Amino acid sequence: MMRGSKTMAVAVRQPDGEILLHTEALNSWIYAGPVSKWPFLRALPMLWDALVLGMRTLMFSADVALAEEEDVEFKGPMAWGTLALSLAVSVAIFFVVPLLLTGLVDRYITSSLLSNILEGAIRLLLLIAYIGAIGFMPDIKRVFGYHGAEHKTINAYEAGASLEPKTVQTFTTLHPRCGTGFLLIVAVISILVFSLLGRPPLPLRILSRIILIPVVSGLGYEVLKFSAARRHIRLVRWIMAPSLALQRLTTREPTLEMLEVAITALQRVLAKEGLASEIGGAGESELA
Repeated sequence: MMRGSKTMAVAVRQPDGEILLHTEALNSWIYAGPVSKWPFLRALPMLWDALVLGMRTLMFSADVALAEEEDVEFKGPMAWGTLALSLAVSVAIFFVVPLLLTGLVDRYITSSLLSNILEGAIRLLLLIAYIGAIGFMPDIKRVFGYHGAEHKTINAYEAGASLEPKTVQTFTTLHPRCGTGFLLIVAVISILVFSLLGRPPLPLRILSRIILIPVVSGLGYEVLKFSAARRHIRLVRWIMAPSLALQRLTTREPTLEMLEVAITALQRVLAKEGLASEIGGAGESELA
């Protein structure tokens, strides 16, 4: 899946080897409206839209892979239900469980700061363990291969290289605007934000974590956007190193066939937005 400033495109390899393309316009209110100019406020609608598009893309590609093209829908109750369930499970695993585990030893910790640091460390370890574990699943390995193909293609485009599979293959699978890095940034920011709340009773701590998810997510988005735009600065590159390292868990070296799919999606977005389809322009792109 490739997303531009106005358009998104999804390319999927069908069982017969052909590439199926889906294209749709992005919500102009989110990406081009007044809210897109306001730091922090813009983060929530953009993150929500990215989450919805990502979930729908996975469901769409799964339907195509099962040769159910006639029944393929890129939206609907199933998509929303799956998204709601995924969010609930994610909140439980990465926000509630760390609190419960911290509670087992909290009575022995005299400092509220140390208690919050322990909670954050558990959250971070759970995140890394989860990503590492699912990476052993064959289907997820393939998804991570396509993730690597997306990054290689975007890196090639931003470098002004020819969008040919063998050329794109030479680029790295790591990219500074990746959502994997965003997750790590949110995990770190949550330690800082939650530490300001002290150590209230467990029910209030759980409630505060859930309520403050939009806050830490908004801060994380702005930090990611700021650092990606300044990655030419050595200090920024040093700070970004852990998030890039974490991407090694969520990307795999793609095949040429995977790269062909990613390139097809990117070229469709470029064509829809009136940009050159073979050579990337100078500077940053909004494709991700």
